[in-house]
Amino acid sequence: MTLPLRPNIASMAGYVPGYQPPDIASWIKINTNENPYPPSPRVVKAILDELGPDGASLRAYPSASSQKLREAAGEVFGFDPSWIIMANGSDEVLNNLIRAFAAEGEEIGYVHPSYSYYATLAEVQGARVRTFGLTEDFRIAGFPERYEGKVFFLTTPNAPLGPAFPIEYIEELAGRCDGMLVLDETYAEFAESSAVDLVKRHENVVVTRTLSKSYSLAGMRLGLAIARPEVIAALDKIRDHYNLDRLAQAACVAALRDQAYLAECCRKIRETREWFSGQLRALGYDVIPSQGNYVFATPPDRDGKRIYDGLYQRKILVRHFSDPLLSHGLRISIGTRQDMEQTLAALLEID
Repeated sequence: MTLPLRPNIASMAGYVPGYQPPDIASWIKINTNENPYPPSPRVVKAILDELGPDGASLRAYPSASSQKLREAAGEVFGFDPSWIIMANGSDEVLNNLIRAFAAEGEEIGYVHPSYSYYATLAEVQGARVRTFGLTEDFRIAGFPERYEGKVFFLTTPNAPLGPAFPIEYIEELAGRCDGMLVLDETYAEFAESSAVDLVKRHENVVVTRTLSKSYSLAGMRLGLAIARPEVIAALDKIRDHYNLDRLAQAACVAALRDQAYLAECCRKIRETREWFSGQLRALGYDVIPSQGNYVFATPPDRDGKRIYDGLYQRKILVRHFSDPLLSHGLRISIGTRQDMEQTLAALLEID
């Protein structure tokens, strides 16, 4: 039988996430930018309280609007809840932004290299993709005076490279975009600043966030977007009606309300990131200054695959990309200080 698939679905390759080894406990796993520390103790308590002694709460649907989460996020970011939507990971928001603004055949754009999943989401929708490179001073190469695409995704801090775009430059881009400028701030909690206030000054700016990285909740799939209420209302129309389960909602509220714990985790990761970057440079690696919870590092011989294989043999898992723009280096997530010390020891053995 020949399946009656849409041609774009039949021809697309699909997104390939970072490798998750089945015997994960025996690895130093620093390939998917997960947080090496557990979530706030309040999260565990909130999940157990929601579950109850017999799990009876799970028989009923969760809140469809996730209103308590919107209120908690509003307190953290300084917005009325009508400016916030909660999502099953920030990927759900990215997907729905394309669905809401880009019809089949219309254009979405993004920087390459950055999050390659944008292309997959566009392919599913049947939208056209346009990519832009980066200049040496970390600006977008060839970005037009007027960008006429329906959505432009800007990952800041950039993944996998690490630098963040200056707020003034982002605001300039907002004025040059006829469509929506989506600021994917997945790693903003590890950075020096955030562009979230631009949402108040520009009708076409959307900021997306995730609780997967800084809040240590990758296993719960929690994200959000901040935008004008009319944008949020449109996204509400097309999201899954029960998109966040009861336990995820309880975890989200508890995590957002423990900002002191978040700050301490991020501080430790930033300190380890700077220490590890210095140690890599002492070994002769070229390390791009990062504002995320990872670094992009190039060995002296520019053979990223060789170093990846050597670390893999020692059960240390980092991220190597086959893309010619990135294959010379490695993206290394920041784990605990002990994780990074063991990684450095392995690098010394490999060299």
